Amino acid sequence: MPFVVTENCIRCKYTDCVEVCPVDCFHEGPNFLVIDPEECIDCTLCEPECPAKAIYPEDDVPAGQEGYIALNAELSKEWPVITTRKDPLPDAADWDGKTGKLPELKR
Repeated sequence: MPFVVTENCIRCKYTDCVEVCPVDCFHEGPNFLVIDPEECIDCTLCEPECPAKAIYPEDDVPAGQEGYIALNAELSKEWPVITTRKDPLPDAADWDGKTGKLPELKR
């Protein structure tokens, strides 16, 4: 069961999670990260590293955010792998915890 990056990552894009991933399954977009479900080995290392609490096991994705399962699979095929921690987006703290951020997603 792979892990899934959900809504709260949008416009935050903390990358603490990518450095602990042993299989390099994270992919980076302009303002969001995704996990490649085919590469994820369910090691659980990334989930506690996310300051925005945006990473969930696929079976535990919050109600209403199930679409992020398919979105992670789709975008992981388009975006490059990220393995090194970077600074979060400049206004990440302002966006952390906001809902309804899907329209903010940049592809």
